[in-house]
Amino acid sequence: MDKEKHYRSLENMYKAAPINEFFQPQITVSESTAIIEILLSDKYHHSAGGVHGSVYFKMLDDAAFFAANSLEFDVFVLTGTFTTKLTKPVASGIMKAIGRVTQATDSKITAEASVYNTDGVEIGKGSGIFVRGKHLLKEASGYVTPLK
Repeated sequence: MDKEKHYRSLENMYKAAPINEFFQPQITVSESTAIIEILLSDKYHHSAGGVHGSVYFKMLDDAAFFAANSLEFDVFVLTGTFTTKLTKPVASGIMKAIGRVTQATDSKITAEASVYNTDGVEIGKGSGIFVRGKHLLKEASGYVTPLK
Protein backbone atom coordinates (compact mmCIF):
# COMPACT_ATOMS: atom_id res chain seq x y z
CA MET A 1 0.00 0.00 0.00
CA ASP A 2 1.34 3.42 -0.97
CA LYS A 3 1.13 5.36 2.31
CA GLU A 4 2.19 8.71 0.82
CA LYS A 5 -0.57 8.54 -1.80
CA HIS A 6 -3.05 7.69 0.97
CA TYR A 7 -1.96 10.77 2.95
CA ARG A 8 -2.24 13.05 -0.12
CA SER A 9 -5.65 11.53 -0.90
CA LEU A 10 -6.83 12.30 2.64
CA GLU A 11 -5.62 15.89 2.18
CA ASN A 12 -7.56 16.13 -1.10
CA MET A 13 -10.64 14.65 0.58
CA TYR A 14 -10.40 17.30 3.33
CA LYS A 15 -10.09 20.12 0.82
CA ALA A 16 -13.10 18.77 -1.13
CA ALA A 17 -15.42 19.00 1.88
CA PRO A 18 -17.93 21.82 1.28
CA ILE A 19 -17.47 23.20 4.84
CA ASN A 20 -13.84 23.94 4.03
CA GLU A 21 -14.82 26.40 1.30
CA PHE A 22 -15.69 28.68 4.22
CA PHE A 23 -12.58 28.10 6.35
CA GLN A 24 -9.97 27.62 3.58
CA PRO A 25 -7.71 25.44 5.78
CA GLN A 26 -4.36 23.93 4.87
CA ILE A 27 -3.68 20.32 5.88
CA THR A 28 -0.70 17.99 5.98
CA VAL A 29 -1.20 14.31 6.83
CA SER A 30 1.50 11.81 7.73
CA GLU A 31 1.50 8.54 9.65
CA SER A 32 -0.50 8.99 12.89
CA THR A 33 -0.31 12.80 12.56
CA ALA A 34 -2.20 15.65 10.91
CA ILE A 35 -1.52 19.39 10.93
CA ILE A 36 -4.21 21.91 10.02
CA GLU A 37 -3.86 25.68 9.74
CA ILE A 38 -6.34 28.47 9.08
CA LEU A 39 -5.83 32.17 8.71
CA LEU A 40 -8.25 33.83 11.11
CA SER A 41 -10.80 36.37 10.02
CA ASP A 42 -13.48 38.32 11.82
CA LYS A 43 -16.04 36.10 10.06
CA TYR A 44 -15.08 33.43 12.65
CA HIS A 45 -15.77 35.77 15.62
CA HIS A 46 -18.51 35.70 18.19
CA SER A 47 -20.13 39.00 19.16
CA ALA A 48 -17.36 39.88 21.66
CA GLY A 49 -14.71 39.82 18.92
CA GLY A 50 -12.95 36.53 19.62
CA VAL A 51 -12.87 33.32 17.61
CA HIS A 52 -15.98 31.23 18.28
CA GLY A 53 -15.52 27.93 20.11
CA SER A 54 -16.88 26.02 17.13
CA VAL A 55 -13.73 26.96 15.20
CA TYR A 56 -11.56 25.53 18.00
CA PHE A 57 -13.63 22.35 17.96
CA LYS A 58 -13.41 22.01 14.18
CA MET A 59 -9.64 22.46 14.19
CA LEU A 60 -9.10 19.98 17.04
CA ASP A 61 -11.53 17.33 15.79
CA ASP A 62 -10.29 17.57 12.20
CA ALA A 63 -6.62 17.23 13.21
CA ALA A 64 -7.32 14.23 15.46
CA PHE A 65 -9.67 12.70 12.87
CA PHE A 66 -7.14 12.85 10.03
CA ALA A 67 -4.37 11.54 12.28
CA ALA A 68 -6.67 8.59 12.99
CA ASN A 69 -7.71 8.11 9.35
CA SER A 70 -4.02 8.07 8.34
CA LEU A 71 -3.94 4.56 9.82
CA GLU A 72 -7.09 3.36 8.04
CA PHE A 73 -6.70 2.76 4.30
CA ASP A 74 -10.14 1.42 3.36
CA VAL A 75 -12.91 3.24 5.22
CA PHE A 76 -13.78 6.66 6.56
CA VAL A 77 -13.38 6.81 10.34
CA LEU A 78 -16.08 8.40 12.49
CA THR A 79 -15.77 10.54 15.58
CA GLY A 80 -17.32 8.52 18.40
CA THR A 81 -16.55 10.95 21.20
CA PHE A 82 -14.53 14.15 21.38
CA THR A 83 -13.73 16.24 24.44
CA THR A 84 -12.59 19.83 23.96
CA LYS A 85 -10.84 22.22 26.33
CA LEU A 86 -10.49 25.89 25.33
CA THR A 87 -7.69 27.52 27.31
CA LYS A 88 -6.96 30.92 25.73
CA PRO A 89 -8.86 33.31 23.48
CA VAL A 90 -7.63 34.30 20.04
CA ALA A 91 -8.93 36.85 17.54
CA SER A 92 -6.37 37.13 14.73
CA GLY A 93 -3.38 35.46 13.14
CA ILE A 94 -3.12 31.77 12.35
CA MET A 95 -4.57 28.84 14.27
CA LYS A 96 -2.55 25.64 13.92
CA ALA A 97 -3.86 22.30 15.17
CA ILE A 98 -1.67 19.22 15.49
CA GLY A 99 -3.36 15.84 15.89
CA ARG A 100 -1.64 12.62 16.97
CA VAL A 101 -2.80 9.05 17.41
CA THR A 102 -2.21 7.85 20.97
CA GLN A 103 -3.58 4.32 20.64
CA ALA A 104 -4.94 2.10 17.89
CA THR A 105 -6.70 -1.24 18.22
CA ASP A 106 -8.82 -3.32 15.86
CA SER A 107 -11.98 -1.63 17.10
CA LYS A 108 -11.00 2.00 17.75
CA ILE A 109 -8.36 4.67 17.36
CA THR A 110 -7.71 7.20 20.11
CA ALA A 111 -6.22 10.55 19.10
CA GLU A 112 -5.53 13.90 20.68
CA ALA A 113 -4.94 17.36 19.29
CA SER A 114 -3.65 20.73 20.44
CA VAL A 115 -4.31 24.06 18.76
CA TYR A 116 -1.87 26.96 18.87
CA ASN A 117 -1.93 30.67 18.10
CA THR A 118 0.54 32.46 15.80
CA ASP A 119 3.10 32.68 18.64
CA GLY A 120 3.00 28.92 19.22
CA VAL A 121 1.09 29.21 22.50
CA GLU A 122 -1.39 26.39 23.10
CA ILE A 123 -4.92 27.80 23.15
CA GLY A 124 -6.93 24.59 23.27
CA LYS A 125 -6.76 20.82 23.24
CA GLY A 126 -8.98 17.84 22.77
CA SER A 127 -9.09 14.09 22.54
CA GLY A 128 -11.40 11.61 20.96
CA ILE A 129 -12.21 8.06 20.08
CA PHE A 130 -12.61 7.24 16.40
CA VAL A 131 -14.20 4.11 14.98
CA ARG A 132 -14.02 2.60 11.54
CA GLY A 133 -17.16 3.37 9.59
CA LYS A 134 -18.73 1.66 6.59
CA HIS A 135 -18.24 4.44 4.02
CA LEU A 136 -15.41 3.47 1.69
CA LEU A 137 -12.69 6.07 1.28
CA LYS A 138 -12.62 5.44 -2.46
CA GLU A 139 -16.22 6.73 -2.55
CA ALA A 140 -15.46 9.94 -0.64
CA SER A 141 -15.22 13.21 -2.60
CA GLY A 142 -11.62 14.05 -3.41
CA TYR A 143 -10.12 10.76 -2.28
CA VAL A 144 -7.99 8.93 -4.84
CA THR A 145 -7.53 5.19 -4.22
CA PRO A 146 -3.89 4.48 -3.30
CA LEU A 147 -1.97 1.91 -5.26
CA LYS A 148 -1.59 -1.43 -3.50
